[in-house]
Amino acid sequence: MLSRVADSLYWTARYLERAEHTVRMIDINQGLMLDKSRTSTERRWLRVLEALGNPKDLTWNGDADELAYALCFDASNRASITGCIISARENARQVREQISTEQWQRLNRLYIEITRPRSNARSETQVAEFLPAVMDGLNLFQGVTDTTLSHGEGWQFLQIGRFIERASASATLLELYHRDVSGEHEDEIDGYEYLEWIGLLRTCIAFEAYCKVYTAELSYERILEFLLLDADFPHSIRYSIDALQRALVAIEYESHRQPAEELMRLSGRLQASLSYGQISEILERDAGTYLRRIIEQCMQIHRLIYEVYIQYSVQTALAL
Repeated sequence: MLSRVADSLYWTARYLERAEHTVRMIDINQGLMLDKSRTSTERRWLRVLEALGNPKDLTWNGDADELAYALCFDASNRASITGCIISARENARQVREQISTEQWQRLNRLYIEITRPRSNARSETQVAEFLPAVMDGLNLFQGVTDTTLSHGEGWQFLQIGRFIERASASATLLELYHRDVSGEHEDEIDGYEYLEWIGLLRTCIAFEAYCKVYTAELSYERILEFLLLDADFPHSIRYSIDALQRALVAIEYESHRQPAEELMRLSGRLQASLSYGQISEILERDAGTYLRRIIEQCMQIHRLIYEVYIQYSVQTALAL
């Protein structure tokens, strides 16, 4: 596969996964604003911004509605939902011949929906109507991707982009919540905001799945274990890394590219760490450090993907 095609497919999936993650964070935080707990609105929205990497030109100024509006509609900012979908569509347009007609139609419809003219007067209903419409569009795109696109090398690059973005975003969010917990006094940890934990699980679409495993009794250790190490839940970090590894193995098998050895070693080591990790050991050694290491490894995997499949040298290409 041409490097430009792999690059565009990879980023199409990453931007769409990022848009979905942002939709959920905005939706859940707006719901939590109705709760008058000791966790302030400012603290929650600052956590959202940090989870998104503190995007340029997006700051907290005390107005939650204004920030939510910017995160939804600011097309000039690539961290916004609109910005992510525009970037995803542009990447998909560049490889139009590599994706199915149904994929292009769904993504194009979503693009038209989010870029249609809107009233300059900001209203509460704009964001409330926008978020579920975007989520529906993203789910439809994912559905037609899995059912209309051949599961060959192109589909595998979409999987890589999707799951490396999901693993990175989930690890970042968990690290931020861990920081909040570790900053509490020990006698306050058990009384940590119940709704905050529900908010974390709902942001990861995990509340119902968690309750089926652990019942509705929430504890930091169990939530961390479920979102970090569960092998069957699609939004756990372990599941994401397992899916990433399967896609990398499939691409390596099809491309027969030797420089992928370092990439496979690093991704395999991360997969093994999650597969054989025990939550008691992780907490004993410091969960925050463990989560930051996952984020760093995902960044290293990203760089190696570029070195091997996208920005490889002419000499490497001629040797294949």
